[in-house]
Parts: sequence; C-alpha cells; structure tokens
Amino acid sequence: MKIQVTLTVEEGKRVIARGISSLPEVNRVMKQGILLLKGGTTVSAVSEDLVGIKLRISGRITERGAVSAEGNVEGPHSIVIRNGKPETADGHLEEIVSQMGPSDLAICGANIIDGDGNAAMMAGRFFGGEPGRILPLLHVEGVPIIVAAGLEKYCPFSLREAMSRCGRNVPDMSMGMSVGLVPIVGKVFSEVDGIYALGATRVTVIGRGGIYEGAGSTTFLIEGDKSWASDFMEYICSIKGTSPSGIEDSLKECLRCGPGAPDHLNCIYKGRMNNV
Repeated sequence: MKIQVTLTVEEGKRVIARGISSLPEVNRVMKQGILLLKGGTTVSAVSEDLVGIKLRISGRITERGAVSAEGNVEGPHSIVIRNGKPETADGHLEEIVSQMGPSDLAICGANIIDGDGNAAMMAGRFFGGEPGRILPLLHVEGVPIIVAAGLEKYCPFSLREAMSRCGRNVPDMSMGMSVGLVPIVGKVFSEVDGIYALGATRVTVIGRGGIYEGAGSTTFLIEGDKSWASDFMEYICSIKGTSPSGIEDSLKECLRCGPGAPDHLNCIYKGRMNNV
C-alpha cells in the first residue's frame, strides 16, 4: 500500500524521535549502558519519547536569526540515562564522557547536514560552551553518535566549504549571535530513517516546502503493507500541529540580549529597545 504524507518541521522531529526510540541499539543501551542526550528541540523530542523529560533549549534559529533563550531557566539541557535511569548531565558532561565507550551511545542534534552524511552544530559561544567541548571527547573515546537532524537542515553543497567560510568572528553584523560550526561525526538520522525504523518498506521524498504553518515541510510517498500503512497514517494524524519540544519557558527567545549576551558577537539586536 502507498500513502502520501506531509510533515512539518516539528512533526518531522517527532517522527525522528519515535524512530530513534525504536532502534535496537537504543533499547540495548537503555537497559544496560550509558545514553547521553545532548540538548536541542529534536533531542528533547527523543528525551520525551524515551523518559518523558523535556530539555531546556538554549540557542535556536527563528525568523530573527540565531538567538538564545530570554532568560535563565531551570531544567536540564542535557541528560544522561544510566541503566534506564535519567539524571541531569549539565555541569559534568566531561566527567560523564570519560566514563563512556564504544558500547554506550550519544544522541545530539545538528544545524546543518550535507549529502555526504556530514553534520555540524552551530556555536555562538566560545567552543560551543560545555556541549561543544564534549563532541571531540566523544570521538576520542569511540562513543557512537546518532545525529538527529531533519531534512530542513540539508545543505546543497559541501559542509567542508561552509565550515571554511564561517566563524564567530567572521561577520561584521549578524541577525542574532554570529556562529561558527563544530563538526559532528556520527550517523545522521532524518525523517526518512525514522519512517524506515517504524516499519516502512520504501520511502521517497516527492516535495519540499510549503506556506504558512506548512513552511519547510517535506512530502513523502511511503510504501508498506496495508495494516501498517493504516496504523502509520493514524499516528501521523495524531501528531499533526505538534509544538516544538522543550521546557516551555526556555522556548521564549531573547529580544535584545539574553543571559549569554556577553559571549555573543556582532548581534544587531544588542541594546535595541524595539523588538526587531
């Protein structure tokens, strides 16, 4: 049976999260091992799916550019799940990573992916703050990484080129904080992977984009047996109109300068009294 499905960006994150949650390697580490979830709205959706915990969102892209949270908000940005039990990881990420190895797993998001499976995270603070510093450590310790990233993050040219041109000190002016890119070496997991993980036999992207609330959407032609397709369509209808995952107060963006303002470079909103 063939079904046509359109997912908004936020709906796509829910499908990615549900697909990751169904992976055998995730279930294995959840039962015995260390699973590190590094913040972001997509990984927050994974955290919600696995242990019912929303994460604190720091940086994000809105129509105003690369901005941060409005203020300091309580709650974890990153969590670690040890043998199925979640705990806050903020403030001791390096210690946690030092205890991890090839039998454990890390899940993080990305801001850009390319056609060769490369991924990178934007960094608006020096070295991306604590989360940015631990990415190289994960690679050094041999910890596998799943990069949860929707198709809206796709870059039509080489990520190497993008990284060679950008940097926090490169722009003279920036809509929000200027950023550099921190590479992430791992398995990129998009909506396509999520749909396959949930049981589809064939997934084809047949359209991108949209208007109003559908801006940035992806339309898929999906194949599977009749009972599966019916159940999957019911699931998709159940997540229609979903909101971004994250602790609610942390989703409020800074309009002039958030608490991280001293570390943010070249922002045109600094000191402005209007909400541009």
